[in-house]
Amino acid sequence: MKGIILAGGKGTRLYPMTKAVSKQLLPIYDKPLVYYPISVLLLAGIKDILIISTPADIGDYKDLLGDGSKLGVNFQYKIQDKPRGLADAFIVGEEFIGDDNVCLVLGDNVFYGQDLTKILNESKRQIDEVGGAMVFGYPVKDATAFGVVEFDKDNNVISIEEKPEKPKSNFAVPGLYFYDNNVIEIAKNVKPSARGEIEITSVNNAYLEASRLKVALMKRGMAWLDTGSPEGMLKAAEFVEAVQARQGFYIACLEEIVWRRGFIDDDQLRAIGEELSMTEYGKYLLSLL
Repeated sequence: MKGIILAGGKGTRLYPMTKAVSKQLLPIYDKPLVYYPISVLLLAGIKDILIISTPADIGDYKDLLGDGSKLGVNFQYKIQDKPRGLADAFIVGEEFIGDDNVCLVLGDNVFYGQDLTKILNESKRQIDEVGGAMVFGYPVKDATAFGVVEFDKDNNVISIEEKPEKPKSNFAVPGLYFYDNNVIEIAKNVKPSARGEIEITSVNNAYLEASRLKVALMKRGMAWLDTGSPEGMLKAAEFVEAVQARQGFYIACLEEIVWRRGFIDDDQLRAIGEELSMTEYGKYLLSLL
């Protein structure tokens, strides 16, 4: 399975912070925001990752992440020259995806929880073995501000509604999706919406109409953090700081994840840690050994 991170957009809700810097490169406490969705893909065991961004910003992502070889993974890059909707990621990334299945994570989504790895691996396994599509449901107090998923006792999706006045469940749909390879052709055949974009909802509805859409529930103990506003970014940073300070474990530490996954060995982790040994981040990496 391949992974795609959509890290485009202008981040206008975060102006003036984002006038000169891509939103996904802004810090959430001690790491760039894009580290958090990358960590989701790595936790799912996905090593081939495509970063899609704007012509102005793509070079910054290359500078930050390189080709991925130091982490034992493969980073590739594509440009989305103008916003054409989330589902455009599958068209832009068609050559990268090839004949594989794919996981799409939005570049501004932060997930955390004890069962996260288990949920990701089970979802990946199901798509690889059975096909279809998988969205996620996250419980929220007020679902009227989100896309809301309705499902039956077997977690088959019945409906997905955008910001309904009367939600049919209290489970919102975050920016994390697993699809089989059919998603490329489905995205190509989606008619642009009134705002001229290829909507991810249309892709999900195509799978829903074919009875091929399931939902995995992120229940109590999971965190899905909003970073779409200055307040949201601050709260996300405070959350990460609190967890790391109290537990001593880092959230979205890419080097730790690939080391524990066996993508790099002890010597490779030690080399990275020694390179950063003057920082708390480097000291943490060395402490893992």
